[in-house]
Amino acid sequence: MDGTVAHHSARNAVEAAVVSPHATRRYRTIWISDAHLGWRASQAGCLLDFLKRHDADHWYLVGDMLDGWMLKRGWFWPQAHNDVVQKILRKVRKGAQVVYIPGNHDNFLRDFLHLQFGGITVLPDAMHTTADGRRLWVLHGHEFDSIVHYASWLAFLGNNGYDAMILIGHGLNRLRRWCGRPDWSLAAYLKQRVKNIVKFVTDYEEALTREARKRGADGIVCGHIHKAESKQFADIAYYNDGDWVESCTALVEHDDGRLEIICWRDAAAPATLPSA
Repeated sequence: MDGTVAHHSARNAVEAAVVSPHATRRYRTIWISDAHLGWRASQAGCLLDFLKRHDADHWYLVGDMLDGWMLKRGWFWPQAHNDVVQKILRKVRKGAQVVYIPGNHDNFLRDFLHLQFGGITVLPDAMHTTADGRRLWVLHGHEFDSIVHYASWLAFLGNNGYDAMILIGHGLNRLRRWCGRPDWSLAAYLKQRVKNIVKFVTDYEEALTREARKRGADGIVCGHIHKAESKQFADIAYYNDGDWVESCTALVEHDDGRLEIICWRDAAAPATLPSA
């Protein structure tokens, strides 16, 4: 693969949406990841609002929904985090099929692969077939992060710096709201401007799409790097559903197979994610 990113085809286009906070939307499939429940920076309240206003036949929890790393350092589990878990379990009881694919922060769940908890099936990855017949390989994606895979101590060290950056960003946003300004992500700003991080993201995306091609998939859905995205790499579609720490985003599938990224950063005024 030459790594060239083609323009979206009409079939694979992902359109950003401004969703009314008062509407309840139903989709065929919803993918969410990286809620990091158990960490103070988790936007659990925003995620809970999203869960209340969206339903789907199929849900994929694409890793790092729980943050075992942070919970080991110190127990933090407020009511909002518990409410998110209960809301997901309630969706199962109402008939939704829910698959949980562990990431690196909730890697302890890999000891329970192919088992069910409260009706939620734990799998290492999954192959999802869209309504229009496309095969999408679904996984968290940390397996293709060389730092996590080969130098876990460095990943943990970097995670501490990332934690501090997120918490500083949250403090800045409280000040911005007080001044009547919209939220702004310090972490996203820095990630877009640091050359090595940009190269890492590009390499990560290309590595995943190469493996998806080997597996006979038409596309890939992942999380891990906290960067919602939709791209077309030659014959492989790449979708990242983002996170619920910075961007508060989800990937959804309509009944006709069309995919869309929804931004829910502020439940009172959902943001728009520009299309690629």
